[in-house]
Amino acid sequence: METNEEKRRMEEEAEISATFQEILDIYLASQHRRKVEIITKAFNFARQAHKGVRRHSGEPYIMHPLAVARIVCAEIGLGSTSICAALLHDVVEDTDYTVEDIRNLFGEKIAQIVDGLTKISGGVFGTQASVQAENFKKLLLTMSEDIRVILIKIADRLHNMRTLSFMPVNKQYKIAGETLYIYAPIAYRLGLSRIKTELENLSFRYEHPEEYEKIQKKLAKTQIERDQLYNEFITPIRKELDAMGFTYRIMGRLKSPYSIWNKMQTKHIAFEDIYDILAVRIVFTPREGKDENNECFNIYIALTKLYNVHPDRLRDWVNKPRANGYRALHATFMSKRGEWIEVQMRSELMDEIAEKGVAAHWKYKNRDNENGKDEQLDDWLHTIKEILDDPQPNALDFLDTIKLNLYATEIFVFTPKGDIMTMPQNCTALDLAYSIHTFLGNHCIGAKVNHKLVPMDHVLQSGDQVEILTSNSQHVQASWLSFATTAKARAKIQAALRREQRKIQREGEEKLNAFLEKEEMANFANNIEKIWTLHKLNDKEELLTAIGNGTIVLGEEDKEALLGNRKRRFSFFFFNKEEKKEEKTENNVTTFEEIDRKHPLRLTDDNLQKNYIIAECCHPIPGDDVLGYYDEEKHIVIHKRQCPVADRLKSSHGDRILSAQWETHRMHEFVVPINIKGIDQIGVINQITEITSQQMNVNIQKFEFENKNGVFECNVWLNVRDVNDVELLCNKLKKLECVKSVARND
Repeated sequence: METNEEKRRMEEEAEISATFQEILDIYLASQHRRKVEIITKAFNFARQAHKGVRRHSGEPYIMHPLAVARIVCAEIGLGSTSICAALLHDVVEDTDYTVEDIRNLFGEKIAQIVDGLTKISGGVFGTQASVQAENFKKLLLTMSEDIRVILIKIADRLHNMRTLSFMPVNKQYKIAGETLYIYAPIAYRLGLSRIKTELENLSFRYEHPEEYEKIQKKLAKTQIERDQLYNEFITPIRKELDAMGFTYRIMGRLKSPYSIWNKMQTKHIAFEDIYDILAVRIVFTPREGKDENNECFNIYIALTKLYNVHPDRLRDWVNKPRANGYRALHATFMSKRGEWIEVQMRSELMDEIAEKGVAAHWKYKNRDNENGKDEQLDDWLHTIKEILDDPQPNALDFLDTIKLNLYATEIFVFTPKGDIMTMPQNCTALDLAYSIHTFLGNHCIGAKVNHKLVPMDHVLQSGDQVEILTSNSQHVQASWLSFATTAKARAKIQAALRREQRKIQREGEEKLNAFLEKEEMANFANNIEKIWTLHKLNDKEELLTAIGNGTIVLGEEDKEALLGNRKRRFSFFFFNKEEKKEEKTENNVTTFEEIDRKHPLRLTDDNLQKNYIIAECCHPIPGDDVLGYYDEEKHIVIHKRQCPVADRLKSSHGDRILSAQWETHRMHEFVVPINIKGIDQIGVINQITEITSQQMNVNIQKFEFENKNGVFECNVWLNVRDVNDVELLCNKLKKLECVKSVARND
């Protein structure tokens, strides 16, 4: 008789085989070459290698490589080489097999991809800044060598996000933060729009579960009304397209929960104030003998006869595709209900490229070769390589520099000779100079835009004709970083500044060594640390820079600090055990190892001010979704989960992130900044203070008021006890006739 264990094992084996067969069916239905034998070989090898191992969810480990292979095949559209690499991607990392074994069994190309995936296994980031930067560079380098490495890595991350519920909460924050910070932007840059949206939504769901549920419920509540609007809007369009003889599909596109929430946060508006939740997508097959680009405009012209079009919201991504290869025509029309609705018009080919990005480019450029090249992608990778050639020591700056180029919307500018250049929106003349050549950027003094002289920080508009002006006497300034917006420009400016700083530091080191030699002191690390501590600096590099540029002149104070250090070191060895014990009691700091990371930090009235620091960057208060960060000074800092600083910390120091929850009872007050805008009138300040101080009994800590042409803006810092105070106060202020918007301004 079969035991329960045997029965379960047989059911699991049947599920594994069925899942693999499904992948084969999807692969055979595609237009790739039929290489079933090598895929089957890779599956059997991976199945044997991972035998007996289980995931956090309890399922056999082989189900993860199978899930990744399915995403690679069905959702990205890659072929046999990528499917094999996906099946094998964890073999070298988790078993005794080596890359050489993979090479002998499956060939050079699959081994190369698996090796690239092994180098960036686990999280992109480690626990130290240098490790983070190095791991991220590995990811970018492998991406530039074979783009399939990062495509499979994105598939791996997508499946991990889909099964994230089985991980501890603090791990969820780390993985979700890293996904939102790096993987979603890279997916967008590679044209994987659907995967990018799912990664964002999953990250949002785990970081802000309550906000996610609220938006989902509001979307469900307004679903019937949206369906009615959609059906009314598309009925005339269907008739028109049928009359024109098109084969087409029309579908509604709902704005994702993450996009809705992000817009609510950045624009400080309510869910009800977002007008573009619904959009319409028309995917068509070009009529016989017709060009697909022209067909987009033919449909657009037909729609202008049915509805009024918004003159400022026509986006021609057909003739000038986005840098990630996206092509479509976007226009916004006024419905009969008086609501603006965006319509996206694209051919079947454009639609596949929009969904599967660079993978679809390969498929159509060379159906029999997965190594097809994409010019725009190659240009972007070339920029990445240039930045990698001059690495930055600060991991977070390095990540931010790369990330600048991931989400940028493009504009088109012209050179003096009429050549078109694609640049990110909001770029400056200096950015353009660096994009042409590093020499032009380093020596830029300004530009002529449409034949008018402008400074180098002038923001370019689409259609501008730009001539860069240079001077050999010009040198790179640190202030340029305040208006340089592209990754390449910032990287080149920072590289030039570092070269200059290294020169200054060498001069500082010579002066420091001469001073120590004169005072007969050794060049020990503790001596140098004593000097930089005396001058309230952060490290040796800052000290050498200050000495080199003359900000600090070493003298008697430094000599006394060094001698004092010598005296203290002498007495250190002679304090008794009782003194040592007392000192430990006074500095009773909880170490990271002592924290129970499996359970959330309890932020209570008793321990809040004693054990934790409230971050000033986001002003978290009871009721906010929060997390803790164990910093270098051994303090636990409490941040709001959507705080930009916290986003960077989740990505860069994920192992120090701690889940946290409020358990307060309105005993403490917290400072919260509120932004109020409206139409100025006599007594408006009195009305605002009357509500805050008299009605709400809230103390005002700081008040700023400015009036410009009859429109006022007021920033007020209030002492509140929790988010309910803030919501009640904002609702009362919104009822004032003169007030047009009220938002918590973190």
